[in-house]
Amino acid sequence: MQVDLLIHNADWVANPDETPPAAHQSIAIRDGWIVALGAADELAVEARETLDARGLILIPGLINTHQHFLESLTRAMPAAQNDPLLPWLSKHYPFWAAVEPSHLAIATRQAAVELLRSGCTTVFDHNYLWPNGCQVEDQIEVMQALGLRFHVSRGSISLGQSRGGVAPDQAVEDEAHILRDSERVIDRWHDPSPGSRLQVALAPGSPYSVSAALMRETATLARDKGVRLHTHLAESRDEVDFCRQQYRETPVTHVEGMGWLGPDVWFAHMIHPSSTDLQRLASHGCGISHCPCSNMRLGNGIAPVRAFLDRSMPVGIGVDGGASNDAANLLAETRQAMLLQRVAHGAEAMTAREALTLATAGGAKVLGRTDIGRLEVGMAADIAGFRLDALEMAGGAVHDPLGALVFCPPPYADLVVVDGEPRVRKGEVLGQDLGALVAEHNQAARAIVRAASRA
Repeated sequence: MQVDLLIHNADWVANPDETPPAAHQSIAIRDGWIVALGAADELAVEARETLDARGLILIPGLINTHQHFLESLTRAMPAAQNDPLLPWLSKHYPFWAAVEPSHLAIATRQAAVELLRSGCTTVFDHNYLWPNGCQVEDQIEVMQALGLRFHVSRGSISLGQSRGGVAPDQAVEDEAHILRDSERVIDRWHDPSPGSRLQVALAPGSPYSVSAALMRETATLARDKGVRLHTHLAESRDEVDFCRQQYRETPVTHVEGMGWLGPDVWFAHMIHPSSTDLQRLASHGCGISHCPCSNMRLGNGIAPVRAFLDRSMPVGIGVDGGASNDAANLLAETRQAMLLQRVAHGAEAMTAREALTLATAGGAKVLGRTDIGRLEVGMAADIAGFRLDALEMAGGAVHDPLGALVFCPPPYADLVVVDGEPRVRKGEVLGQDLGALVAEHNQAARAIVRAASRA
């Protein structure tokens, strides 16, 4: 059999939801798909290129179900380091409102490169701010050059401070324009085909940053066009209290009345659902993006992930924003997901394999994908490989190579393949000068601070 790429003789190949990993395996790839997988000494193929995978454990590429690339320009801002969600938002919005297209592009590249180094191959970015001429194309061009699978949001906020919102008025958009541009973006960019590297989701910032009418019309448009829906929900106690006082309902029942429950919807955070909310979410097949570091950083609480899983809900991992997590390492986020459930529910609450399943097959389910998230014949060739002799894995990989990825300090990926194309080799992100990237990114970060100070 002729193939494009043979990843040969990996020490281990593992799907996290299967035990144990298989030893001394090779993976054959053609046209971006896994066409053969098996014992290295039995796989008979002729490959255009062969990668020696000795010393590696190979797992499915990690899937990031929620992030805000733009925020990477405002990491560790001193004024908001110790604030809860709403004051934190208020202090950041003036900087985000100063972002220009070139700033959004470099923020996207920096965050995506950081994700690649952690073994991430698919990412959803929830950008809902489009100031100063920014548009989805500023992100799409960068992501296509880097080669990651990208689920891009046509996000939105329409309620500025003059209408009771948190964002400055100059950062919000007219709702008629939001709907027109949402349709334009879907028609131009959404690819629902198997193996798609670019899909679109419609994603208001929250049910409180746009009107109820726009929430309903966004849901209608998404279903007419066959794309998914996403927003933040039940992220803080303050939100739950506000919803009960303002609407006499929970955040979940509030969005249910707008047509926002269904198997085509996933929510970020969902830290504070009631028991009735859990039943509603599960019965409608809604997905959840769990963002443990951001939830801790902002003091919002611990999401009931075990309850989601016990109800067979789709659950994935999200690193969330560069300013509420200050990192874009999906393997580190996976480790934190496991540890935080143990803080809440004891040492048996989540295993390492369960946590890695959230970051792979679970993320695929959240994004509505059946072609990624596992290493098997017929699946897209998205693969992350980690060295077993990495310093971080010392004394762990010799006992349990898969478990060590989560229990030990997270190593950087040595190999990352997306759609059958190597994007990281020997720990280096191909085609990227990291020093130049950081310098350009820091220049943009300083520029938005200067611009915000003049506003």
